[in-house]
Amino acid sequence: MNSRMRNTVQGYLFISPVVLGLLIFTIGPMLTSFYMSFTKFPLLRAPEWIGLRNYVVMFTSDKNFWQACKVTLIYAGTSVPLGLVGAFVLAILLNQRVKGIAFFRTSFYMPAIVPAIASLILWGWLMNRDYGLINAILVRLGFSKFSFFAEPETALASMVMMSLWGVGAGMIIYLAGLQGIPESLYEAGKLDGANELQLFRSITVPMMTPTIFFNLVMGLIAASQTFMNAFVLTSGGPLKSTYFYNLMLYERAFNWTQMGMASAMAWFLLFVVLVLTLLVFRSSALWVFYEAEVK
Repeated sequence: MNSRMRNTVQGYLFISPVVLGLLIFTIGPMLTSFYMSFTKFPLLRAPEWIGLRNYVVMFTSDKNFWQACKVTLIYAGTSVPLGLVGAFVLAILLNQRVKGIAFFRTSFYMPAIVPAIASLILWGWLMNRDYGLINAILVRLGFSKFSFFAEPETALASMVMMSLWGVGAGMIIYLAGLQGIPESLYEAGKLDGANELQLFRSITVPMMTPTIFFNLVMGLIAASQTFMNAFVLTSGGPLKSTYFYNLMLYERAFNWTQMGMASAMAWFLLFVVLVLTLLVFRSSALWVFYEAEVK
C-alpha cells in the first residue's frame, strides 16, 4: 500500500466514528420516523401502513392540533422579538468601559447556563400565588395577589416573561459583535459631526445585522421547540392556554402511544421550521449588511 492510499484509509478511519454516529443516531431515526408517520403504530404492536391518514386527521379532526399551533405561534411571535431587543439593549449597556463591568456581564449571563429544570422550579416558586416572592412583594406594595399560571389570560404571557430570563446567551453574542465593530468607523463619524444617535443608527445597527440575523434564526428554532416550560409548570393548562406544539407531540407519543401520529407531527414541525428559516434567509438580502460588502 503506497503512502497516498494509506493516508486515504487513515482519513476514512478518523471520520468513521462521526459518520457512523450520524447514520445510526440521526439519519437512521429520521428515516424511521418518516416511515412511521404513514403508519398506525401503537408501540406494542407492529406498525400498520395507513398512508396519509395521520396527516389528514391531524389537519382536519384534531382541534388540539390547531390550538397547539396557535399557542406556539403566539409565543414565538412575542418572545423572539422581546428576546432580541432585550439582549441587544443589555449588550449595549454592558459594552461600556467601566470598573467592574466583567462582574455584571457574568451575572447577566449566568441564568443562560442554569439547568432548565432548576430554573423552571425557581420560576414556579417565584410566581406561586400563595407563597411566591413576586406576590409577596406585590402585597407589600399594596397590590392584590396575581395568578400567573392559574388564569388562561395570563399563563402564556407569564411564560413569555420567563423567556427573558435567558437573554444572557444572546447578549454574549451581541457583545462579541459590538466589540468587533472597528473604532475607526465611529471616529470617522464623529469627524463628520454625527451625534450618538446617528452613530448608532448608521454604524452600530448596520454592522450588527449579521449578529441580529443569527440570533433571529436561532430564536425562531428554539421558540418553535418550546416544551419544558409547559411540561413542568402547567401541563398545557389552564384550558390549553399553554398547550405548546411539542407538548402535544410528547403526549401523542408517550401518553397515548400514537407513535405514527407523533411522527407526522414531528415532520410537519420540521417542515414549518425549515420554511420559516428559508424565509428569514431570503429576506436577509434586504436588511443584513456585511463589512466591506458592496451593494
